[in-house]
Amino acid sequence: MKRGLLFLAASALLLHGSAAWAGPNVRYRCSDGTRITAVFDNSGTGSVTLTFGRGTPSLTLPQAMSADGGRYTDQAAEFWIKGRGAKLTRGGKAVTCNAR
Repeated sequence: MKRGLLFLAASALLLHGSAAWAGPNVRYRCSDGTRITAVFDNSGTGSVTLTFGRGTPSLTLPQAMSADGGRYTDQAAEFWIKGRGAKLTRGGKAVTCNAR
């Protein structure tokens, strides 16, 4: 799993040409106006903590197997990233997001 996160960070660096983008914190803006800060933890099995802003609790999701992109999920939510794009699914509703 660690190699998957390192590959993702290296891919991000290649796509964006900036060492700052390859850091463990990535900001996303979603099609419904939601703003997310994703903090990736590549220790152990890997996880992501999603912070949504004032008044909304953060959400930590464990990394899951994925044939394409990085996938983080539990029974209630899923955050699936590929390149600069992501899809957040909560309560059966999906929203697309893009890294800023």
